[in-house]
Amino acid sequence: MPSWDQILTQLAEPFTGELLFDQLPDIVFFMKNVQGQYVVVNATLAERCGLRDKMQLLGKTSADVYRSPFGETYVAQDLQVIQTGKPLLNQLELHIYPSWDVGWCLTTKLPLRDREGVIVGLVGVSQDLRLPDASQADYQNIATAIKWVSARLETRSSVTDMAKFAKLSRYQLDRRMRQIFGLTTGQWLLKIRIDAARRRLRETGDAIATIAHDCGYADQSAFTRHFRETTGVTPTQYRQAK
Repeated sequence: MPSWDQILTQLAEPFTGELLFDQLPDIVFFMKNVQGQYVVVNATLAERCGLRDKMQLLGKTSADVYRSPFGETYVAQDLQVIQTGKPLLNQLELHIYPSWDVGWCLTTKLPLRDREGVIVGLVGVSQDLRLPDASQADYQNIATAIKWVSARLETRSSVTDMAKFAKLSRYQLDRRMRQIFGLTTGQWLLKIRIDAARRRLRETGDAIATIAHDCGYADQSAFTRHFRETTGVTPTQYRQAK
């Protein structure tokens, strides 16, 4: 039976998975060189950037494609993976596309190495969060807890609070949240808080400290840290972005 290495040497051209990922509309796929420039992308990424042809992305960095300051933060994230060799695994992120469409996803980026072990770029995927399936067992119980938490963000409800309201253990709740949303309960709580804050930042002139409090944060610094980790920019930068 041929080994994997033998199969690879028989291929007409290097295998990147590009054509495979072209068929997955809920996944953004890309490979980049050490400068953070796209060298392989799938059709989903081109479409979300408002482009008809994938070739229009090749040779560009995220800063060339996404509006400022979001593009620059994506480049910084790429270069951190490339320079440190440390992968980014299943990070919950809010992506802001050039059209101002937003989408939540789980992003993974891995360094690419040559045969000598030298990092020559990175490969990454961002998978859209899936919509909840109402047919899931216990969904109604969890839906009630979700509604309760969402209406009381300022109370800073915890995973434990939510589990008690859903009449489940923390482990049971976490397992069911993963089945329904593809997220841990903690990731889901972060998502709804950042979503609420993002809307307030764009639609109102409320003080950032007030938004932080109303969205369940004990202080503005914690809110700013979580917002930046999730979106790549500070609340002030997000509000000022045009």
